Amino acid sequence: MINEEKEKKALEKRLLRSLRTASARYDLIADGDRILVGLSGGKDSLCLLRLLALQSRILRPSFSVEALHVRMEEVQYETDLSYLRSFCEQLNVPLHVVTASFTQSSQTTRSEKPVCFLCSWNRRKQLFNFAQDHGFNKIALGHHQDDLLHTALMNLTFQGHFSTMPARLEMRKMPLAIIRPLCAIQETDIQQYATLYQFLPLVKRCPFEHDSQRTAARHLFNELEKMNPEARYSLWHAIEAAGKLVES
Repeated sequence: MINEEKEKKALEKRLLRSLRTASARYDLIADGDRILVGLSGGKDSLCLLRLLALQSRILRPSFSVEALHVRMEEVQYETDLSYLRSFCEQLNVPLHVVTASFTQSSQTTRSEKPVCFLCSWNRRKQLFNFAQDHGFNKIALGHHQDDLLHTALMNLTFQGHFSTMPARLEMRKMPLAIIRPLCAIQETDIQQYATLYQFLPLVKRCPFEHDSQRTAARHLFNELEKMNPEARYSLWHAIEAAGKLVES
């Protein structure tokens, strides 16, 4: 039990150090920020919220954190709201819950766009609207390093250009920035963190999550790592050197 506690604290310390390093390198968090975390209920967003809440207790930079959970009526995945509320209360982070729908889209539009696109687009819209209506200047999303690397491969393979989800993206049409504070943290570390801190899994997972180009990119990345264990760091260096991690 003592060893497990030491392991938990050592991992948390390492993840917080990675978060702070990424924040300084990509200018993610500044004094006076009001940050809204998109809390899906998955391990990544739970990890992000906990680390940001812990970091917000440090004197500098001084910032506040709140969470928004968006529920989509058309997509049958489910989170335990009582658990999310308890999780946020323990961190002293306010939790907001919004239920949204994309049924008002025309039948033509819906038939042309995949469910994943419609769900993601409408979730993002709810985040943007809530952030602007309630005075937040940044939205934090739980994408980790593997997500950014998979996106780079996916865009290169399927879209024909070299880009990824940036660590910081300044929105041009609204006074908001999207930040990804977990951008330098590997998914395996987040999985270990979730296990050690006993994060509860989703009640029902999204039925569409394994049917996408992202899944193919994940498989491709796994093969690259088998071919070269340093592939992760080579690809990350290429993304950084090309200036793809900050967009303004």
